Amino acid sequence: MNNPYDVLGISKNSSDEQVKEAYRNLARKYHPDNYADNPLSDLAGEKMQEINDAYDQIMNERRNKNNRKSGGYTNGSTDFPEVISLMNAGRFEQAQEILDGIEPSARNAEWYYLNGRVLYQRGWFDQAYTSFATATRMDPSNAEYRNAMHTAQNRGAAGGYNPYRPYGNTGGNCSTCDICQGLICADCCCECMGGDLIACC
Repeated sequence: MNNPYDVLGISKNSSDEQVKEAYRNLARKYHPDNYADNPLSDLAGEKMQEINDAYDQIMNERRNKNNRKSGGYTNGSTDFPEVISLMNAGRFEQAQEILDGIEPSARNAEWYYLNGRVLYQRGWFDQAYTSFATATRMDPSNAEYRNAMHTAQNRGAAGGYNPYRPYGNTGGNCSTCDICQGLICADCCCECMGGDLIACC
């Protein structure tokens, strides 16, 4: 990946507010909605992904640096410090367990955003999109939530890995799993009628 500061067009000494401002300006410029029905939409989507990744990398590095100095997050920065700490350490399953254990009545826009981040990192793009969309509905002024939603939507539409996506021909493509499943079904049908399509099973 390119230097994240170069991607955002800022120096490494920029304040957090300057990082956020640069991110917001670029997000407004390259937002996928600005390129609907435009031949440059794919390039804009790639640029938006690069911008999101750069912003996430910078903010995560700064959070980790602050953690090493202070020994942990403060409640003033987030409602879910333990979840963010686990995510920064790459422990997404444990972060998901904590999020799942939070009462529905306490699930605010940040909860849905973090839940979407965890789902996205685990490859469940459709579910991540749903969670990001809920966060955006709850806090429509938050550009970070909106951009995360569009990123997940684009990744899911591109056929990203999703263990909950049904098998079968959903878009004209046929995977090896689809072929195997079809053969096993055909063999079961043949055996029910006294035949045997696949002799080894």
